[in-house]
Amino acid sequence: MYKAARTAVFRNWKTMRAFILLLAGTTLLAAASRQVPRTPLEAFWLLVSGDSLQMAAADQLIVEYWDDAHASILVELMRYVPDEQSRRRIVSVLERGTDQRLRQDLEAWWQWIWRTNPGTHPEYAAFKAELYATLDSSFVEYFDEDPPANIRLDEIRWGGVSRDGIPPLDHPAMIPAAEADYLDDDNIVFGVALDGDTRAYPKRILAWHEMFKDSIAGEHYTGVYCTLCGTMILYRSVFGGVHHELGTSGFLYRSNKLMYDHATRSLWSTFAGEPAVGPLVGRGIRLEPRHVVTTTWGEWRGRHPETLVLSLDTGHERDYGEGVAYRDYFATDRLMFSVPELDGRLPNKDEVLALRFPEAPDEQLAIWVPFLWRNRVYHDALGGREFVVLTDRSGASRVYEGAGHRFARWDGVDVVWDVDGAPWTLEEGGLVGPAGERLERLPAHRAFWFGWYAQYPRTRLVRR
Repeated sequence: MYKAARTAVFRNWKTMRAFILLLAGTTLLAAASRQVPRTPLEAFWLLVSGDSLQMAAADQLIVEYWDDAHASILVELMRYVPDEQSRRRIVSVLERGTDQRLRQDLEAWWQWIWRTNPGTHPEYAAFKAELYATLDSSFVEYFDEDPPANIRLDEIRWGGVSRDGIPPLDHPAMIPAAEADYLDDDNIVFGVALDGDTRAYPKRILAWHEMFKDSIAGEHYTGVYCTLCGTMILYRSVFGGVHHELGTSGFLYRSNKLMYDHATRSLWSTFAGEPAVGPLVGRGIRLEPRHVVTTTWGEWRGRHPETLVLSLDTGHERDYGEGVAYRDYFATDRLMFSVPELDGRLPNKDEVLALRFPEAPDEQLAIWVPFLWRNRVYHDALGGREFVVLTDRSGASRVYEGAGHRFARWDGVDVVWDVDGAPWTLEEGGLVGPAGERLERLPAHRAFWFGWYAQYPRTRLVRR
């Protein structure tokens, strides 16, 4: 019914309201042709039609056939309606239906919905498709046709940008370290070293782009940086022989960036590297994470003088100064988007080293970064797999498999001694023993505590 209308891209609240009125008028005709009243999706659009008679009729219908699953539609709609009359009407319906008195506090309503889990309206996906098509016509592809999902649709929030409105860097220009005079030694970089190909991706650039797609050591990789949850993860782009070209969807799940793939428009989880909503859900697809280290430019360049590093010539006009992007967000412990549950054992944005191994997907581990500063050699196990974490003077942590070996100390550069006093050589890809034995590097990444816990509330935390 609304295919033609929702293919347009709307630029402001005035045009959004016009679209809502178009929906309301169209659905009123449809409602008039029915003999038996129900609580269809049309009633919610009529509720914000701006016509007092239509609004009153929709109000009565929704309340008379109230189901708590209606709340998600009403709260999501309330964020976008441009007039006070409609917002007051929505609040009135919500409060009478739920017996809650939360007024126009959107976050309080979302917390109630997430806490009580009232179920999903059968047309909720269609509602999201119609609503968000008013912001970006491509958004309809994520939610149309009632897509399969392994996450709750009511926890998917719009992040305030269009699809790829935060533009990924596609095979960005790289320069030798000696030419990177824009970087100071204390600037944060994400270091990647794979099969002799060594690269640095400065945080000050990626904070504006949140994703890079690059060929490293002859393979295609996707690096995804979620500024809101403080996470940089590197994935192989190919799974099962299929290349997945990813982009920025414009949506979030529990304050965590959702990616999308160009082929099927499925939404993907950044933390898990797997489809979360859409045609690819349930097919066993999970991209392989590779190791990346968060360190300083001075430390990385000292270890790898041959490294390449991102050029400032990205093709985009941005202020790439250190700490410019998201300065206010990083400066406080407040969140930009709420999550269902917080854990007060650490401040929200304290950093943890996050680990999750493919062979034990139901187990997760978070290690508080200040703990690793104090314990430069740390042994643990996850899913029965032993590992050691080595943290250098810059605070950068690298994780290697343990395989029964125990280590006592290291020089913070490239030599690690085991408990028997034998020296091992630290390389980015592994620890090499005196007899040539090798312990492989394992994937791990930094994350803000709140973001990791929101995604994996059963995670184990090491903090002392």
